[in-house]
Amino acid sequence: MTRSATVGDPPDAGREPAAGDRLRARRRRRVVGIVVLAALLVLSCLLSVLLGAKPMSLESVWNALFAPTGTEDDLIVRELRLPRTVVGVLAGSALGLAGALMQGHTRNPIADPGILGITHGAALGVVLSVYAFGITSLFGFIWFSFGGALLGALAVFAIGSLGRGGPTPVTLALAGMAIGHLLQAVTSALVLVDQQSLETYRFWKVGSIAVTDVAVIYQVLPFLLVGLVMGLANASGLNALSLGEDIARSLGHRVEWARRMGIAAIAVLVGSAVAICGPIGFVGLVVPHVARYFTGADYRWLLPFAALLGASLVLLADVAGRLVARPAEVQVGVMLAVIGAPFFIGLVRRRKLVRL
Repeated sequence: MTRSATVGDPPDAGREPAAGDRLRARRRRRVVGIVVLAALLVLSCLLSVLLGAKPMSLESVWNALFAPTGTEDDLIVRELRLPRTVVGVLAGSALGLAGALMQGHTRNPIADPGILGITHGAALGVVLSVYAFGITSLFGFIWFSFGGALLGALAVFAIGSLGRGGPTPVTLALAGMAIGHLLQAVTSALVLVDQQSLETYRFWKVGSIAVTDVAVIYQVLPFLLVGLVMGLANASGLNALSLGEDIARSLGHRVEWARRMGIAAIAVLVGSAVAICGPIGFVGLVVPHVARYFTGADYRWLLPFAALLGASLVLLADVAGRLVARPAEVQVGVMLAVIGAPFFIGLVRRRKLVRL
């Protein structure tokens, strides 16, 4: 027989059903959100293939994808827009997921790829490939960019791990700032003394997903997939770390291992995305806050939300860049800066950043 709460009952006895209802409602909202974001990503992919300098009908796109006959529309869709869409999905999801991981591990609500030296390491790798070996194609310097990003992240983690306490959010942020400024200074010095390095660096620095060589996608794809799996697997560790390192250890979590896995996932994800697209900003900065607004602090939901949001944001920004200056186009890195800067300012002004 059901008994109503009395004076002698525990304080939460009468509120348990309400708490359970709230929990079920939150879980239902998250599931619906994932479905909506997946639909948004599909729509973004469709718009990315459909819209551009040359207008196309749905029938033309369908025929180009599934019944190509070698027409101009077929070439535009299959060799230009489709690879571009794939790169946008991969890079956007990687940057969105990496941004959520970075903000979680550094406890810094404005963390971006530069805070761990990844962007500056990738930039130095690009400039070195041109300066030392004369490489000017994306297919050639992508590995130097990827290697520089990984080395930058490893250097930050090694320096941030010095001392008895090991890597902490503060030491990682400080080490990232120091290494980042050092790498940026070396890059600037090389660019100033070599004109060819300057031209290649300027093109790469803008940030673009306009990749026409499918082989480049195959080069980076395995690393991006590994990084996505590692990042999503880091959710339980981040949930524990958000309670504090001492509490996480008392719950049986291996704090050092969780942090190493997180930093490795960030390095692989951002290193791959920066190598293939250049330093695309604002995705890793803005997306986690938008995702956290809907999911709360549970990283089991926050990380996939951030990946889906990041992919959709990059594709929609790229589509907007193709339309605003048709028949020319504005690179996605510029469009994200134009869209992301006022959006983030408005986010900060309207509400406090959600506590990490």
